[in-house]
Amino acid sequence: MSTAFDAGLWGLLGLLIGSFLNVVIYRLPVMLDAQWKAECADLAGKELPETAPFNLMVPRSRCQKCGHQLSWLENIPVLSYLVLRGKCKHCGTPISLRYPAVELVTGALFFFCAWRFGLTPAGMVWSGFAAALITLCMIDWDTTLLPDNITLPFVWAGLIAAALAWTPVSLADSVWGAVGGYMSLWLVYWGFKLATGKDGMGFGDFKLFAALGAWFGWQALVPMILMASVIGAIVGIAMKFSSGLREGGYIPFGPFLAGAGLTAMIFGPQTILSAVGL
Repeated sequence: MSTAFDAGLWGLLGLLIGSFLNVVIYRLPVMLDAQWKAECADLAGKELPETAPFNLMVPRSRCQKCGHQLSWLENIPVLSYLVLRGKCKHCGTPISLRYPAVELVTGALFFFCAWRFGLTPAGMVWSGFAAALITLCMIDWDTTLLPDNITLPFVWAGLIAAALAWTPVSLADSVWGAVGGYMSLWLVYWGFKLATGKDGMGFGDFKLFAALGAWFGWQALVPMILMASVIGAIVGIAMKFSSGLREGGYIPFGPFLAGAGLTAMIFGPQTILSAVGL
């Protein structure tokens, strides 16, 4: 009962964290775009017009259609969406189902981490692992960006967790996992570029795979890249036949790496080999 109670409370915290992740998923790319424009203007000796502060804290959440500022009653994870019937209280514009979905998935993964690892440092770091992958997955799907603001601390978090024995990976395996994860996709990228003259993936994919190597060790790299590649190929083919591919005929690879990482956390890296038929 104590384990179930602790997991339930941690899952509720996960719902709240999921609500914050929705903010990060939307705002961080906008913030980075503004930062890049400011840096370019500075290098060109130009000044950009003053704008209102925009970060993860301000302004308060509001309807993107009518600008209605949400009260705290309209910001309760999942529950507010149900009470409002998925629409803005002020203008009736539909609210994307993705918002409560992110909250529910985050809450469920937090519940799992507390159930499996307890309210221990291990349970907390694996909860952070899940939250980071959810965020990276959604940002990459929306923008094809995997921000260094998340991927680089994610690598270090895996190394530190291994050093403190909060993950079942030795520090040496974690270090070589990070090296192997980065270098393997780096080599694939340059091999493809030299052969075709095109970019096959972004540098963020290298860093995300390095992070997964840091968290699971170098032994898990092959199962995870196989799962990400197989599922990515299936989804890509399905989207091609349904005319769902974006302009240029590509899909981001980050969400599939994130999916492989979450699968490895829940079932273990070696289980993935059975899932892909090896």
